[in-house]
Amino acid sequence: MVRFSIFVVDDEPTIREGMLLALEEQYDVRVFSAAEPALQVMKAEAPDLVLLDICLPGISGLEALERIRNLWPGITVIMITAYEDIDTVIAAMKLGAYDYVVKPLHMDSLEIAISNALEAQRLRKEVRTLQEKYLVENLPCFIGESDAIVDVMGFMETVARSPDTPILIQGETGTGKEWIAGAIHYRSPNFRGPLVTVNCAAIPRELIESELFGYEKGAFSGAAESGKKGRIEAAASGTLFLDEVGDLGLEAQAKLLRFFEDGEFYRIGGTRRHRVKTRVVSATNKDLKALIHQGSFRKDLYYRLSVIRISLPSLEHRREDILPLAKHFLVHFADKFGKTFTGISQSAVAALKNHRWEGNVRELKNVIERGVLTGSGPVLEETDLGIGAKAVFQPYQVAVPAGLGPLTPGGMDLDAVLSSVEKFYIDSAFLLAGGSESQAARLLKLNHHTFRYRRKKYLKQVAQKSRRDS
Repeated sequence: MVRFSIFVVDDEPTIREGMLLALEEQYDVRVFSAAEPALQVMKAEAPDLVLLDICLPGISGLEALERIRNLWPGITVIMITAYEDIDTVIAAMKLGAYDYVVKPLHMDSLEIAISNALEAQRLRKEVRTLQEKYLVENLPCFIGESDAIVDVMGFMETVARSPDTPILIQGETGTGKEWIAGAIHYRSPNFRGPLVTVNCAAIPRELIESELFGYEKGAFSGAAESGKKGRIEAAASGTLFLDEVGDLGLEAQAKLLRFFEDGEFYRIGGTRRHRVKTRVVSATNKDLKALIHQGSFRKDLYYRLSVIRISLPSLEHRREDILPLAKHFLVHFADKFGKTFTGISQSAVAALKNHRWEGNVRELKNVIERGVLTGSGPVLEETDLGIGAKAVFQPYQVAVPAGLGPLTPGGMDLDAVLSSVEKFYIDSAFLLAGGSESQAARLLKLNHHTFRYRRKKYLKQVAQKSRRDS
């Protein structure tokens, strides 16, 4: 069991002696009559918690608090004040004090304050221990204890050592493919170079080539006068991460294959060859072999991309990682939103473990973020999670589009009809999936990002039409 250390800084001997007697059985306690000696000891021995009097001889408690927060941000500080002066208390909290207690001290309330503060510390220590299993010098990591993710991380550590071997990461949406790509980059010899990400699903196909390879001055209408460097050039001596690579068009695939073969390419509209050395890491949630059979993905490019393959398990296949991940996100978002959360209630733990995480780690992250943002703390409750029975989600009624009749001699607006059909099925899938974009995308056999892009396009058109009509 972890034994926490506490420094008591107070100029009253009776306060110091009373706290030492009350706390030394449960904690490692050191007492100081002034801030200066306590700060000196902290240079060699940082405590978990400091009980700091505001009124001290020499350096004041507020000044000492500021130094502690600047030099040792991981130390939790509870202020002690002889009277509840609101301005002083507010100043202390703004400087980063966790809590405050008022003299005369009541040990029951003091012990509750200490317990709450150290519970938050315990949670942080637990998360740090998990991180340190995979983390060196604050590099990207993947939290988890399951055999499945430990195997993935071990394999990733090995293959990352190569500076240029292509790697393909496969896994469902939300499993953390981009985190693994980042971990590969920062553990590789290329870590001093840039990590450049291209989301192949989010960039229209007519623009993807110019994004990858860049273009010269006047290459096409609307091109920048100075031309533009592509993402491949930007990733020189680093890592190029092609996310959702299965969404690349065949023409872009052909040009990418040529780059793989000799490391050379031409900008659009250019005649000068460019040569770049970079590591290419790709990711997809699609079955590329099935796309090869369908004729929408090149077999030769697949083998170039997948010299090394990493398959990420879904959260359903690593359920023992749910709680460690949830704790990690709890600490992260509590810090981000400036909230105090010391743990997760038993009922919330049960709900997290019993939930079917179709959106994988990304869904879990979003659930914890929402819970921390809307919850009051200090414990994350089941009601904060919002993962009980799914509410009926009906943003608007879906009507069957008109105009799906036979072609007449008078002709028809095919683009409008196709647009209407596509909108109908996107709306229907969204409604049938209860408002879940990822599930709606699966119903239509679409990539999640592609579904989101198309739906946003239609919603934007509806909003523009509504503004015009009004």
